Amino acid sequence: MKLYNLPPAPNPRRVRIFLAEKGVEVPTVDIDITKNEHRTPEFLALNPLAALPVLELDDGTVITESIAICRYFEELHPQPPMFGRSTLERAQVEMWTRRMELGLMRAIADHFVHGNDFWKGRREQIPEYAALGRTRALASMEWLDGELAERAFIAGDDYTVADITAQCALLLGKNTGIPIPPERMNLTRWWASVTSRPTARA
Repeated sequence: MKLYNLPPAPNPRRVRIFLAEKGVEVPTVDIDITKNEHRTPEFLALNPLAALPVLELDDGTVITESIAICRYFEELHPQPPMFGRSTLERAQVEMWTRRMELGLMRAIADHFVHGNDFWKGRREQIPEYAALGRTRALASMEWLDGELAERAFIAGDDYTVADITAQCALLLGKNTGIPIPPERMNLTRWWASVTSRPTARA
């Protein structure tokens, strides 16, 4: 088993933090996209979409998409539960994970991909998308700040994959020009809590 990894990217980081929370170690193979290693025939045979992370099992089976990989490991290593303990909790964690993906991570990624020099020549860039991404990301932070006024974590009392998703999105935002505004005190408190976990640097 091996995990094809892109160290600075948010989606591979989601899987690494998840595995660290589970206490599971998986050998990694780092892919350098600046050298187009994700475009080689060997890598495209694993994932024709040229995206990371990719989990390759010992029998050659491939799983892509960070949440799908996390779900696979949740089944193998159910403790601690990162997708919820009950039917209701699992639905709530799924709901909040989707909200963090679509409302926060997507907005920050749009700002980065469409507005950062790193992506020039690698992706089509539309400046208006970058501006819209920033606006949407800040609106999501404002909304999430209000949600966190009454609870410790995104989906309730426990740290879950929904928190990991928001954590990785906001780290990308911090590193690409959309940090958490200081007036978002609940979100700042949550951020301090999740980034102080031993797994945060996985």
